[in-house]
Amino acid sequence: MTDTGRNQPPLRLTRADLDALPAYVPGRSPADLARELGLTEAIKLASNEVPYGPLPGVVEAVAEAAAGVHRYPDMGVVALRTALAERYGVDADRIATGCGSVALAEHLVRATCLPGDEVVYAWRSFEAYPIIAATSGATSVRVPNDTGHGHDLTAMAAAVTDRTRLVLVCNPNNPTGTAVHRAELDRFLDTVPDDVLVVLDEAYREFVTDPEVPDGLTYLDRPNVAVLRTLSKAWGLAGLRIGFLVAHPEVAAAVRKVVTPFSASAAAQAGALAALAQADEVRRRCDLVIAERERVTEAVRKLVPEAPASQANFVWLPLGDRSVEFGKACEARGVIVRPFAGDGVRVTIGTPAENDAFLAAAEAALS
Repeated sequence: MTDTGRNQPPLRLTRADLDALPAYVPGRSPADLARELGLTEAIKLASNEVPYGPLPGVVEAVAEAAAGVHRYPDMGVVALRTALAERYGVDADRIATGCGSVALAEHLVRATCLPGDEVVYAWRSFEAYPIIAATSGATSVRVPNDTGHGHDLTAMAAAVTDRTRLVLVCNPNNPTGTAVHRAELDRFLDTVPDDVLVVLDEAYREFVTDPEVPDGLTYLDRPNVAVLRTLSKAWGLAGLRIGFLVAHPEVAAAVRKVVTPFSASAAAQAGALAALAQADEVRRRCDLVIAERERVTEAVRKLVPEAPASQANFVWLPLGDRSVEFGKACEARGVIVRPFAGDGVRVTIGTPAENDAFLAAAEAALS
């Protein structure tokens, strides 16, 4: 009988350094929770989705594209890049697309970093950043948030060394919802060396109401600034995964070189083009989210006074060591939120009824 090796230690087939890397945590399935609790349905406020369904015309465009799924999509994403260029007033050669803005962040690290190069970012910030850096062989440099749960740009500038190749500025910041103002961003950009790429991750730009929070596209006169946007959030295409980057033409071209071939599916491209034709409806839906965000923030601060103002479509409860317990308490009442152990809880803004259910769960857990 051949020895199958059952009694032998397993071979190391993957990188040892990945053992210490936390896996990206997706939002839990509300259907699974509903079954566990014996409920008709549960509420998911964990993944920053917009709750109002696909935009008009999107389903029809995706269905039409589905008739051609035996063919490869346009790898150049020409029609969508052209439409994005027209909408945002930039040249199409400044645009690259990908499987959500997170994929483009990954491609930027691949395009700028060799093993041992450094990527600087705030922490806590988007949980994919350390994964992106590590899988590219880069070294993460995490700079703690300030006391207001936002980026400490002075400390981030001080963390830049001659090994730094890229700095990520999440604005508004995920998961805290805080945002960097123009004056402090101007000072920061004036400090960062010209050969370090600064990436403004603006996945939640459409929900910004503070006039002091700058539009990253106004910084494109600086060759070392790149801007990330997504159609997954405000534009309602989370299930299709399409994002875009706007940067200096050389940076955008480098990203298009390293992007996974055909990663922008035909359905995603068609859905995105249909969504972009619904800008007025997107604005209306964002305004609904913003109004609810303000209502939820006011109510949350009665329970957690230190909750910061949010410029995104979620709110942050800085509960520290109580975060996981609070998340479980909400789930016990059929509401899924996103706890970050030891730091806080992120809660997506849903419909008024969904938000009421969350506030009732939060009051029960914290009163």
